[in-house]
Amino acid sequence: MDQGPRREGEESGLEDNVVRIYRCATVVKGGRRFSFAALVVVGDRRGRVGIGYGKAPEVPSAIEKGRKIATRAMRPIKLRGGTLPHRSIGRYGSARVVLLPASAGTGVIAGASARAVLELAGVHDVLTKSYGSRNPKNLVAATFKALTGLLNPAEVAELRGVALAS
Repeated sequence: MDQGPRREGEESGLEDNVVRIYRCATVVKGGRRFSFAALVVVGDRRGRVGIGYGKAPEVPSAIEKGRKIATRAMRPIKLRGGTLPHRSIGRYGSARVVLLPASAGTGVIAGASARAVLELAGVHDVLTKSYGSRNPKNLVAATFKALTGLLNPAEVAELRGVALAS
């Protein structure tokens, strides 16, 4: 189902990735009526990423709705070079995703759902492990929460009330 990243517009610099298409059927008098939902990730590969879930009677309009929702939900991610500043755990529903910083050249070691979020956020080197639910919706949301919970060293020093060693 994964269709790979797509460039949305050169002026906006945003790319999107359709993680999964869901089909739902309701039974009516004449048979089945189908509707579709799309789980979409949007990012600029420079530290901003968002996720969206759009529903519509046709697939293209569901993807477009998901893209708009994801663009509105974009959040800045605090990165250190091409990796993360520290270990982070994201929880959503029964899914847990652990993100670990990795040395340069490691690459993105992650499943398809977490990889979509990490790559479009601009992370180049990271190790991940998911626990619990394997549902793509929950994994994408847990990865997004783990990324938005990152702090840089200056913020950690301020929270602890200590001076940052230079």
